[in-house]
Amino acid sequence: MPPAEPYRELAGQAGGPAADRPPSETAACEPVARIGDPSTWDWPQDAAGFPDDAPLQALILSATKLMGAYGQDSVRAAGLKLSLSGLGVLRILVSEDGLKAREVADRAWSSPGTLTSVVNTLVRDGFVERRPDGTDRRVVRLYITEQGRAVITYYVSQAAAWWRKAFDFVDSDDEAVVRRFFIQMINHLSQLIREERGA
Repeated sequence: MPPAEPYRELAGQAGGPAADRPPSETAACEPVARIGDPSTWDWPQDAAGFPDDAPLQALILSATKLMGAYGQDSVRAAGLKLSLSGLGVLRILVSEDGLKAREVADRAWSSPGTLTSVVNTLVRDGFVERRPDGTDRRVVRLYITEQGRAVITYYVSQAAAWWRKAFDFVDSDDEAVVRRFFIQMINHLSQLIREERGA
């Protein structure tokens, strides 16, 4: 299959598993897949190979992966040795300091186990501190340090041009539509996650 071809071979195509069977038998045994149907989707080797009718989840997942790679490049360009996940934790604590690890994990849409690894690195590098709760010593809360605040402030100033460049292809007339779509998607998926986790 050519690298740019985004769909699996359908039954009856040259080289396909049903190529040697009579058409009547093929039709009876092999349902014909609709073009663009997620069940027939194959990831193209190049992001430029996505067709216009690609499933939405394929487009969003690919854009998310590319965004992560681009974002990590922006961190390196700023001269920082941090992960995007670490920056995300710092951003959350800048907004509301002294949260429990579970609360930070929920706001970051992460698992407690994954968050623990990220926080361990931030604590080791002096960006976050763990402190016992003032009323319940069994509870540990996370606090951003002055060094952590300085890092997130520095990154925002250094990366602003990177992120403007990432979205400079969006026409100003389309921005409101794009923004509304992503806000609706974030709200919808957040609700689905809460329902799935019984929150």
